[in-house]
Amino acid sequence: MTHTLAVLALLGTGLIAGVLFAVALSMVPALLAMPPDRYLYTHQLLGQRWDPTMPVIVLGSALLSMMLAVLVATGAARVLFGGAALCLFAVAAVSHLANVPINQQMRAVDPQRIPADWVDPRRRWRAWHLLRTALAVLALAFNSTAVTLI
Repeated sequence: MTHTLAVLALLGTGLIAGVLFAVALSMVPALLAMPPDRYLYTHQLLGQRWDPTMPVIVLGSALLSMMLAVLVATGAARVLFGGAALCLFAVAAVSHLANVPINQQMRAVDPQRIPADWVDPRRRWRAWHLLRTALAVLALAFNSTAVTLI
């Protein structure tokens, strides 16, 4: 059972880290290069299918990592699985408290009627995204290392 949970934790954590890394590497620079109206239109299109898929994968992987931290016998693997769980819960927190509210604000703006007082959130969104990407990659490193120890 532990091995099955470990495979699922690695699969989920790898998906999360991979998706967030791809967004940071390709999509964020592209969105930054766009004029505001095109950015808003594209942002609204890209964000349509993230919920509930990504939150389920992030929280599910965090719970799997936490379960593994309890189930495994070796102390080092326990600490690493626990660290991965904490990193993934932090990914969820950053997403929920920072990126999602910005996304919701951007969905409410009509790209054809951008208000004069509109504040461009792209650099702030990118900073939060880079934080959650680093946390996801760290979680993947922790889980991968822990799996080699069990």
